[in-house]
Amino acid sequence: MHLAGRLAAAIEVLQDIAERHRPVPLALADWGKAHRFAGSGDRAAIGNIVFDVMRQRASLSWRMGADSPRALVLSWAAGTHTADEIAKLCSHKHGPGELTTDERAAFDAEPPNCPDHVKANVPEWLWPSFQVAFADNAVEHGAALAQRAPVDLRANTLKTTRDKLLSQLAKFDAREGPLGPECIRIDVPDGLKRTPNLEAEPAFQRGLFEIQDAASQAAALLVDAQPGMQVADICAGGGGKTLALAASMQNKGQLFAWDADRNRLKPIIARLNRAGVRNAQVVPADEVRKLDEHAGRFDRVLVDAPCTGSGSWRRKPDAKWRLTPESLENRRNDQRAVLDHAARLVKPGGRVIYVTCSVLPQENRQQIEWFLSAHEGFSVVPFATVWRAASLTEPPASADGRTDTLLLGPASHASDGFFVAVLEKAG
Repeated sequence: MHLAGRLAAAIEVLQDIAERHRPVPLALADWGKAHRFAGSGDRAAIGNIVFDVMRQRASLSWRMGADSPRALVLSWAAGTHTADEIAKLCSHKHGPGELTTDERAAFDAEPPNCPDHVKANVPEWLWPSFQVAFADNAVEHGAALAQRAPVDLRANTLKTTRDKLLSQLAKFDAREGPLGPECIRIDVPDGLKRTPNLEAEPAFQRGLFEIQDAASQAAALLVDAQPGMQVADICAGGGGKTLALAASMQNKGQLFAWDADRNRLKPIIARLNRAGVRNAQVVPADEVRKLDEHAGRFDRVLVDAPCTGSGSWRRKPDAKWRLTPESLENRRNDQRAVLDHAARLVKPGGRVIYVTCSVLPQENRQQIEWFLSAHEGFSVVPFATVWRAASLTEPPASADGRTDTLLLGPASHASDGFFVAVLEKAG
């Protein structure tokens, strides 16, 4: 397909999303089914345009003075094309249609100054939270969350090493990734090229690696799960961190994986089997009593809490425009409930590790302050102390300047946004 046709297709997909309030991946998949002539490269390029538009919707809309799918896509094109080039693309027989007078005027004019939340591509109502989290670096972090994300892998040390895996993935220009000692990174491809389908690789099928962002790997590292321990992952979801914990434990000890949502838990057994995990017990969503039977005995309890996902906006950009104050408050209530549960499960001298893929203080620092006031006998273990013990490397600096809890972000750590707090129960 010519770029003109790809722009027209992106407008069509975005119109479908706007009118039917559909997730981006579903709208893209349905467009592909209805347009069989589009090859895989075309579908990947159209997807990149749509996701880029969703990441940068605020700033793209500001430039054009309009928020329609057409205005957003044309504004996106202005990032790499002149007004005359865009006019030619629009007038192409497969293009989006001739430029209007107002559109041409918007391209010919200097881009208007915009407020900080627009520069950062953050919803206006959330901007004060970003300022609390990142202070003078709030625009930088918001803007970084509006860029494409690389692909990070975690080498599965139950079956291989990072060095061996790097050799097998050299054809993708794989390199050592940040933060975690087993992290491998494949950078964002140039232009509108597609990301390699790594799940089709024999190394993935044999369980030699998992796709997992560097920040998520760092969070699992801070659990400091040792061989022989009793560990519970009580928001296990698809099992990404469960797999990392099993590797850290060298398949020794007991690892319980549970999630209240049976649908999120569905992929975990196949992933555990592929990775060669033998010390994990999956507790069905409706059988939490099997977990509670061990209350007060766990060395480590990982709470990968349900959250807004604001730290993963690079990968799921439509989520930030759907987020509401009501949904944020609901998540806060869910987080407190699961923290209460974790406090009952951990043994004296054990630790609760609270993790979110969020950068919002309402879900992070404020929740830790609430937990400490509601649960006597718990204290925060400085993350750097745990990091050095678990990895024998120097820890990263927290994006918010704190030394007790860790906040990661794409602008400072080249990773998704994550928050980690290590809470120890008095012995």
